[in-house]
Amino acid sequence: MRKLITTLTLAGAAIIASAPLQAQSATVLTVDTDRILAECTACKSASSQIQSQITSARQRAQALEGQLRTEAQGLEAQVKALNGRQPDAALQQKITAFQTKQNQARTELGNRERQIESIQAHVQQQIGTRVVQIAEQVRARRQASVVMAKGSLMAVDPRADVTGDVLAALNQQLPSVSVTPLPQQQQSSTSGR
Repeated sequence: MRKLITTLTLAGAAIIASAPLQAQSATVLTVDTDRILAECTACKSASSQIQSQITSARQRAQALEGQLRTEAQGLEAQVKALNGRQPDAALQQKITAFQTKQNQARTELGNRERQIESIQAHVQQQIGTRVVQIAEQVRARRQASVVMAKGSLMAVDPRADVTGDVLAALNQQLPSVSVTPLPQQQQSSTSGR
C-alpha cells in the first residue's frame, strides 16, 4: 500500500511539474477587434453607407414631425374653438385621419429603423465571419493555441498582437460587403433573441 501511495505521489508530482511546461507551450494571439472595425476597408465603406441611411431616416423623421406638428396645431385650435363642445362629424373625421397619419408615420419610421438594424447586423455578420476565418488561418500558421479579442484581456504582450496580419488579410479577402438587410430567414431568428 505504501508503494502505491508513493507511486501516486510521484506521478502526481510529475504531472504538476509538467503542467507549467505545457502552459508555456500554449501560445495566445490577440486581435484588436475595435481597430479592425475602425480601419478595415469594407468596414469604412459600409459604415459610410449606413450613416447615409441613418441621416436620411432622421431627415424623414424630422419632415414627418414637422408636417404632423403643423396639422396637430391646426386641429387643436379647432377643438379649443369649440369651448368644450363635442366636435362635429367633419372635425372628428379630420382627427381620425390625423391619428391614422401619426400611426403610419410611426410604422414607417419603425420599419426604417428595423431595416437599418438589419443592415448593420448583416454587415457585422459578414465581417465577423471573415475575421474568424482569417484569425483561424493566422492561428494555424503561427501554431498558436488560441486567438482572443484584445479587449477581453487585462494584459497582453504586444508580440502576441496579430491585428495587422488579420487586417491586411481582411482587406485583401473582403474589400467590400453587401450593405443590405439580413436574408429573411436569418432576420427572423435574429429578432427573436
